[in-house]
Amino acid sequence: MSQSRRLGDVKVGDALPDLDVELTAAIIVGGAIASRDFTPVHHDRSAANAAGMSDVFMNILTTNGYLSRFVTDWAGPDAALAKVAIRLGTPNTPGDTMQLRGEVTAVDPEGGTVDIAVAAKNSWGDHATGTVTVALPK
Repeated sequence: MSQSRRLGDVKVGDALPDLDVELTAAIIVGGAIASRDFTPVHHDRSAANAAGMSDVFMNILTTNGYLSRFVTDWAGPDAALAKVAIRLGTPNTPGDTMQLRGEVTAVDPEGGTVDIAVAAKNSWGDHATGTVTVALPK
């Protein structure tokens, strides 16, 4: 298990380690089912085709889960997510790669939090962009 990052050790401009996720139908369908999102376009290729997509595509809850994991893997086990604010863009489909990137944009020593600009990209462009705020131990 990784050691927790401390608030005093974090600076604006610090980059998080890259995380690339190879997207499969199992990941996309599994994420939808695990989050109880039974919308057909997330698990049924025929429904996705009828909606104009080539295949099933990832739901926002799975995207939130990956972005949260990306930040907490960096922050460590004593960190707590305070806020996740993202905007969806291009869909994630099987056979693509979701590339997660992040950079510290603000450190609030009094509040004990760090803001991280996050981006999840795939071959079409930005899948999700936004900010994750995490509370770190002092």
